[in-house]
Amino acid sequence: MQLYDYQLDAVRRMKNGCILCGGVGTGKSRTALAYYFIKNGGELGDEYYPMSDPPQDLIIITTARKRDTLEWEGECAPFLISPDRSVGLYQHRVIIDSWNNIGKYKDKQNSFFIFDEQRVVGHGEWVKSFLKITKNNDWILLSATPGDSWQDYIPVFIANGFYKNRTQFNSEHIVWDHHVKFPKVDRYINTGRLIRLRNSILVDMDFQRKTTPHHVEIYTDYDPADYKRILRDRWNIWDERPLETGGELCYALRRLVNSDESRSRAVMDILADHPKAIIFYGFDYELNILKHLPYMEGTVVSEWNGHKHQPVPDGDAWAYLVQYTAGCEGWNCIKTDTVIFYSQNYSYKVMEQASGRIDRLNTPFSDLYYYHLKSHASIDVSISRALKAKRDFNIGRFVNTHK
Repeated sequence: MQLYDYQLDAVRRMKNGCILCGGVGTGKSRTALAYYFIKNGGELGDEYYPMSDPPQDLIIITTARKRDTLEWEGECAPFLISPDRSVGLYQHRVIIDSWNNIGKYKDKQNSFFIFDEQRVVGHGEWVKSFLKITKNNDWILLSATPGDSWQDYIPVFIANGFYKNRTQFNSEHIVWDHHVKFPKVDRYINTGRLIRLRNSILVDMDFQRKTTPHHVEIYTDYDPADYKRILRDRWNIWDERPLETGGELCYALRRLVNSDESRSRAVMDILADHPKAIIFYGFDYELNILKHLPYMEGTVVSEWNGHKHQPVPDGDAWAYLVQYTAGCEGWNCIKTDTVIFYSQNYSYKVMEQASGRIDRLNTPFSDLYYYHLKSHASIDVSISRALKAKRDFNIGRFVNTHK
């Protein structure tokens, strides 16, 4: 059972309650399983040295897509463990389930949990179940982007016993802004301790990629007169009615910009040079446009979204149409070196996850191409500015600056 040197180094530094942090495609799943394997008496080497039988029950909480595509089963196979007891070597339970079902396991004890793709932020039921699980079980977290702010770390800090609860964290580290009517952080204090605590649980995977990403921005046109009418009059030009919310306004502006014929032409120009490409999109009207493009003869068009779950196509020419929310994570593709972002997503993390679909350890390509289609309209400029600053686009801020 072979691991790369940087993965072995991470395994040696891992401990209960840690966050294994590595970019998409670095092999976090294999590394996490290796840690579980060693912790339960197994040894890594050229030959298979088994765990003590029975090892701890293994429960993997992951995304619905990773569960449904059986990606984790493939990662488990080299360790001779499986959710199917007739296949696995050991007399223990292996469960692979989605975050939506985390509450089913809050009463488990003396098991080993792998929490895949960090989801424990905020105050919701997932966090409550997570904190109950971590009291009575061994566990680790896997994440490409572990936290954007100190508040994102609160559940993990509590689970590690650094703080009794959120109230204690807030009282020791947060100064609130009293000039607004809602809870808003003005600044953090005692950040030296926060940095030490974070460093004590973060295990970074020191991976030097062999690939070179090339991000190409392609600017397309839009109708400035209709754009101005939507923005100035807050008017839905398709249904001839007022736009009532900031979300509706941004959606309408994006629909106008993203539907321009120049954007379709840009896709076709890219495919002429890169006939096999993954195309990420956000909205159903974009899917409708992409499905009806004049693809060159022989091009296979497949979809992954909330309606269809088709696999990546085969052949010499294909377009894989993937909706951001449904398919930005939990799968990989080494059949192409090209991703086209037909439109931008509001979330920096989503864009990073989507980019990682082709940047894998076993890709045969050394150069990867990412084409970002956008316009010079203010909505696209504002989204681009937020993403380049590694922030999410803020609808409220945009609307307030365009009153």
